[in-house]
Amino acid sequence: MADEVKVEAQVEETKAKKAPAKKAAKKAVKEEPKAPAFGKATAHDYEVIKEPHITEKSMGLMQNSNKVTVRVSAHTNKVEIKLAFQRIFQVKVDDVKVINQVGKTTTRGGRYQGTISGFKKAIVTIHEGEAIDLFKE
Repeated sequence: MADEVKVEAQVEETKAKKAPAKKAAKKAVKEEPKAPAFGKATAHDYEVIKEPHITEKSMGLMQNSNKVTVRVSAHTNKVEIKLAFQRIFQVKVDDVKVINQVGKTTTRGGRYQGTISGFKKAIVTIHEGEAIDLFKE
């Protein structure tokens, strides 16, 4: 009977020692900063964002202001663009500006007329401290 009491006391002591260690481990896991999880990109996201719009001005915005200029589908809105950009590039988006570039008619060689098609573009501001690589090799 005395042996059973000793064994029970030893079991309780080991449980008491393990409990703070488990709590400390759980706190350490909770305190670690988590990377933002935006989910996986869907086919719709790739239909929303078509391609990067590369000009001298857009490259200057990318280098100086952490802004990326992309061509987007004509029927999308700011919220769809923001969510699609976050899912595709896994970065936090602060702001989205949308511009509807109107198509123009031009002359081709003086005699013939042509058209430059219109498109919709978005200037996406990325959160400070984050970056994306549009030109992957």
